[in-house]
Amino acid sequence: MSTELLTPGPRQTKVFVPELVYFEPDALNYPKGQRILEWAKQQGLPIHMTTSHNRITNLPGDSELEKYKIAKRTLVVGIRKTLKFEQSKPSAEYAIPIATGCMAHCHYCYLQTTLGAKPYIRIYVNTDDILKAAKAYIDERAPEITRFEAACTSDPVGLEHIGGSLKELIEFMANEPLGRLRFVTKFHHVEPLLDANHNKHTRFRFSVNASYVIKNFEPGTSSFAERITAAGKVAKAGYPLGFIIAPIIWHEGWEAGYQELLEKLKEALPEEATSDLSFELIQHRFTKTAKRVIEQRYPKTKLELDETKRKYKWGRYGQGKYVYPDEQANALREFITDQIFDKFPNANIDYFT
Repeated sequence: MSTELLTPGPRQTKVFVPELVYFEPDALNYPKGQRILEWAKQQGLPIHMTTSHNRITNLPGDSELEKYKIAKRTLVVGIRKTLKFEQSKPSAEYAIPIATGCMAHCHYCYLQTTLGAKPYIRIYVNTDDILKAAKAYIDERAPEITRFEAACTSDPVGLEHIGGSLKELIEFMANEPLGRLRFVTKFHHVEPLLDANHNKHTRFRFSVNASYVIKNFEPGTSSFAERITAAGKVAKAGYPLGFIIAPIIWHEGWEAGYQELLEKLKEALPEEATSDLSFELIQHRFTKTAKRVIEQRYPKTKLELDETKRKYKWGRYGQGKYVYPDEQANALREFITDQIFDKFPNANIDYFT
């Protein structure tokens, strides 16, 4: 059995430190904005002011590809003005926005299209406004429980050492009988969250995959070994734990790859992690727009983006995406489901999509 999955090798991921930092003027009226400003100064980072993130057009780089790479290393600190939360099915009722953008370079990421020409990272400093909006959504749906997904537009764990917003959300939800928080990460920098008062109202999930997928399509993320070590720490801190296997990619040797993944999970997780364990399964999909952007930004990618090998599935708002044909999708779902219940008989599989 290969040990590649548990060998971090050269991919020992450091915390994110941007190359450029921009502040919207109003951000400095908030304590969090001032704290991030002091942090940026301590790091010796170039600091700029901008009237709006939409005005950032002068990023360095001689080509669009170079500008894209710099944008992924650029932090914009500002205000979240839109406090109407988007739906986040099937993961949760609503997405709760504390940040936008991600420092990782996952080839398949849907943020390739949703962020378009603005792939820089934004942290919102008006957390109190965001929490008040969340409280209103909770009250509106009472007595039903309302779940919020904090990782729809970013990987907030990778930014926690800068903004601290995730811990604020966790401790807010701990005191909300009808509020629950969920987020997923590909990073292992969980230490700032281990002492949070979570009251088991937050499900801490890690994105995992076959070694072929992590190796070829997830540069800039923590290794599998780093993620699973972090998952053990999270379980010992009492959080409900979950794993998202996404995107599930049909590739040569996929059965052995996903079997190995789940075997390694079983070997590495402490007993505390298996008492309340959830899985979410998401097959690889892409849109025509995503294909065009991915091929521009990652011209050497091995990601399979052949529409003729896919099934077209209509989505919300009349926008469709390419998924695997039913035969392949069913094979992926059945095999991975069987492997999960073989290794974790008490786990829940929330959905396959």
